[in-house]
Amino acid sequence: MNYQVKLDAVEQTNVGIDELTEPLTFPVEAYLSPDYAKAEGDRLWAKVWQHAARVEEIPEVGDFVTYEIGRDSIIIIRTAPDKLKAFHNVCSHRARQLIDTPPGTNGVSGHRKLFVCGFHAWRYDIDGNCTYKHDEFDWKGALTDERTHLQEVRVDTWGGWVFINMDLNAVSLREYLDEAADILDPFQMEKMRYKWRQWVIFDCNWKTAIEAFMEPYHVTGTHSQMLANGDYYAYSAAYGMHGVSGFDVKSEENKAKSASSVMRAGKSGKDPRVSTYELQKEIYDTVNNASTTLTLVNAAKRLVDELPEGTPAPDVIKHWLKRAREDDAARGVEWPDITPEQQGKAGLAWSVFPNMSILQGITFALCYRARPYGDDPNKCIFESYAIERFPEGEEPKTEWVYAEATRDKWGLVLSQDFSNMAAVQRGMHSRAFRGTLPNPHQERKVTNFHRNLADYMGTGGLRLLK
Repeated sequence: MNYQVKLDAVEQTNVGIDELTEPLTFPVEAYLSPDYAKAEGDRLWAKVWQHAARVEEIPEVGDFVTYEIGRDSIIIIRTAPDKLKAFHNVCSHRARQLIDTPPGTNGVSGHRKLFVCGFHAWRYDIDGNCTYKHDEFDWKGALTDERTHLQEVRVDTWGGWVFINMDLNAVSLREYLDEAADILDPFQMEKMRYKWRQWVIFDCNWKTAIEAFMEPYHVTGTHSQMLANGDYYAYSAAYGMHGVSGFDVKSEENKAKSASSVMRAGKSGKDPRVSTYELQKEIYDTVNNASTTLTLVNAAKRLVDELPEGTPAPDVIKHWLKRAREDDAARGVEWPDITPEQQGKAGLAWSVFPNMSILQGITFALCYRARPYGDDPNKCIFESYAIERFPEGEEPKTEWVYAEATRDKWGLVLSQDFSNMAAVQRGMHSRAFRGTLPNPHQERKVTNFHRNLADYMGTGGLRLLK
């Protein structure tokens, strides 16, 4: 297939956001086509806000970090205590990268007072001005500031993340995030810090990877060991370009959105004093010490001693969170004030278009990011990291650690997800696969993602199943 011709020549059809509640399908070229992968650079990555780092990585003036997306490399640098700037990582003279980003690294960080090109020694200050051109007189005055200034990239922050956008005419970050930011703001994730961060080059498309974390619908088939300690029926909802999922119940009269997050009782039918602890401990032990905190696990462990048998589940959860909050306060960790309504609306986990996933709790979040690996549609750079509130001065010092996709490195649950990611990528190459059949209720984040992706790419639109 000449996919570039299809990208340019075929009129796009797509569904509206209100139609995501209906059975839908979408094609698989977005996962497989080399031409589609190449086109993503111009049509998607050059146009969207994407999270590139955490603010904590560049605390001092002169601190910088690089962010690589496809063939583009971006330098993000703190130029003042309250100001960040971002530039394309390329010298204006002969295109040498100013900061080397060798294979096998996941971004480069450091501290600079200026950038010196390693090719011909041209120099740039941290505001992007070219302050020295060797033998400048040879150009007869043609080297204007406009011609030699580093090409700027838009940069902004939200929730402690640094976002970049290569489109200088794009809407603001806040407008781009829209309701997702409003709903997640109460969690004050800017006060969280890295607990750990890992990455791997993996054998699947970046979309295959990030979609593996868009819904709990897969728990029954993938993480069946978790069914002993929790109920995993879920809902999924679209918020403009982004989406949320959360735990649900199948009968309308029993819906309780306040229990839609990971901060909930365990398996129904069990003593909630026991099931809450069993669920929290399993999550902590099998999700690489993330998706909850040790404070929450330990507070849940005491429930059987602190509450009488027969205590209703809502009262168990209220007591548990109260005691965990007191435990954290005693060690210097302050909780944000989040109402049950706010927590219920925030659900379990968010997908921020195009490639960010946030599974949030009151004092923690487990996050995922997937990026293309060059132009290869069958590989990606996959990252996961945990952030958490720590007592001031006790934040761990972390860096990106390359970790092979094994249970020993990532824990049981994530290793199970990896097995799906590779197998799905292989399966989509099958000539027998007729197209996706996503769940309209539980996988709506996936269909909303492809709805927006198709609008950017001009192909791959969703269609209703008749």
